[in-house]
Amino acid sequence: MTKRVLVAMDSYRLAECAVPVSCYICGVDNNYNTELCRHCAAPLALSHQARTQGLRPQMVAVLGTAAAGKTVYLGMLLDMLTRQNGRVQVLARGAFSITLQQRTMMALSNCRFPEKTPNEPDRWNWVHCQAKINSKKNPMELIMPDMAGEAILEEIDHPNAYPAIHSFLEKCSAVILLADTDRIERGGAEQNYFLMKLITYLSEQDNRKVRGKSTRPVAIVYSKADRCEPCFDDPELYAREKTPNLWQQVQQRFTNYGFFASGVAGSVGFRDTPGEGPTAVPLRIEPRGIVEPFEWLVRKI
Repeated sequence: MTKRVLVAMDSYRLAECAVPVSCYICGVDNNYNTELCRHCAAPLALSHQARTQGLRPQMVAVLGTAAAGKTVYLGMLLDMLTRQNGRVQVLARGAFSITLQQRTMMALSNCRFPEKTPNEPDRWNWVHCQAKINSKKNPMELIMPDMAGEAILEEIDHPNAYPAIHSFLEKCSAVILLADTDRIERGGAEQNYFLMKLITYLSEQDNRKVRGKSTRPVAIVYSKADRCEPCFDDPELYAREKTPNLWQQVQQRFTNYGFFASGVAGSVGFRDTPGEGPTAVPLRIEPRGIVEPFEWLVRKI
C-alpha cells in the first residue's frame, strides 16, 4: 500500500522558460535560462537587466589592435570612476561587470599587465554600468565589452565573422579608438592602417549621417602616451604629424571627434620570459588622461 502525498507543481517554471529572451546585442531569441546567446555569445544578463530596469542601455565600443591597451584602459577607467565622486561616477550592474576591473587591477598590483583577451567571444568580459554626470539630470546605462583586437581585425576584413562585434558596432552610440603610441614612435605603420580601416568600417555602417558624415561620436585615444610627452601636450597636433592619414580620414568621415592622450604605467621595464622573449612590466602605476575621453564621449551621446 502506497502513501498519498501532496507535491507542489512547478509548472509555472515551465511556462516561464517557454518565453524566449532576445539577445540585447544581436536580437536572436534564446531560452530563458541560457547564460550566453547561442548566436553571438553575449551574456543574456544584459537583456534581463535592460528589461527589469525599463531603460535601453547605450553601447560604447572600445577598439584597437592587439596589445594596444584596451583591457588596461577599460579596467583602469572603471576602477577610477567607481571611486570618483567628481564629475562622473559609475555604478556596476551585475557581478559580471566587475570582473574586468578586478582582473586588471589585480594584475597591475602584482607588477604585470593583464593577460591577452582571448579571441573566443564566450571568454570576453562585458561591462554594464550606470554613469552619473553632474551636467545631466538623468543617469545613463552603458554597455562596454572588452573585445579581442585580432577578432576586431578579422571582423573588419571579413564582415559577420564575429556576430557579436558586427551587431555591436552596428548599434553602438559612440566609439573609443585606441592607437598604440609606442608602436607609432617606433615607426610602424600597422596602427595607422588598422585605425583607417576601423574609421572606414564605422562610417559606412552608420546610417545616421549629415551631409555624408557620420554623427556617431568618436574619441581617438593615443594609449601608452606616457612614453611620448609631446602627445600629451597637443594630441591633435600629434595626430596630424604622426598619423596624417588617420587625421584626414576622421575629419572627412565624422562630425563629432576628439583626439586624446592617455597612459597607465608611468614607468615600464622589461624582463626575459623563457620562450617568449622580453615582456613588459609596469614598474609604476600613474594614470593620466583616462577619464577625459570617456567624459567627452558620454556628453556627446
